Amino acid sequence: MIAVGQRVPDATLYEFFETESGGCALGPNAFSVAELVKGKKIVVFGLPGAFTPTCSAKHVPGFVQAHDQLRAAGVDEVWCHAVNDAFVMGAWARDQQTDDKVRMMADGAAQWARALGVDQDLSQRGLGVRAKRYAMIVEDGVVKHLAVEAPGEFKVSSAEAVLEALRS
Repeated sequence: MIAVGQRVPDATLYEFFETESGGCALGPNAFSVAELVKGKKIVVFGLPGAFTPTCSAKHVPGFVQAHDQLRAAGVDEVWCHAVNDAFVMGAWARDQQTDDKVRMMADGAAQWARALGVDQDLSQRGLGVRAKRYAMIVEDGVVKHLAVEAPGEFKVSSAEAVLEALRS
C-alpha cells in the first residue's frame, strides 16, 4: 500500500463532462494522474462505489459541504476516486451536485486502486474489485497524509477528519 512520503503512481483516470469546456470534450475525458497532481495540493477520497449507501449519504456530501473550508486550508482540488466507469461517475456527480467542488474520478478497471494498494475484492458480494474507503492529502504528487478505513467503518476518511489532518 502507498505510504506517506511516497509519490502517487501514475494511471489514467476518467472524468465525465456535461459540457465542452477548457479543452475537454462532452463525455468521458482521460487524465494522467502524474500530470494532474503537479504543483497542486489535492485531497483524494476513495470509496467502494457510486450510489452506495454510506458513499452517497455521508462521504461525498461531506466533501461537497466542506469545499470552502478545504479551499481555505490551501487545497486546490478534491477528488472522489471510485472503481466505476465515467458514465456512472458522471450520473453520480449530477445526483450529488458536486459541480465544481469535487472531481468525480473514474477508475473503471481499478488500475489506480491497485497501484495505490487500496483495492479490495468484493466479488463475493457481487461488486468485483473496488477501492477501499480512504482519504489522502497529496502535495505535488507526494502523499502527505493517508487514512484507510477498517472494513465497515467511516471515520478517518471523512471530510472532518481530513480537515483536522490539514490543521495539524
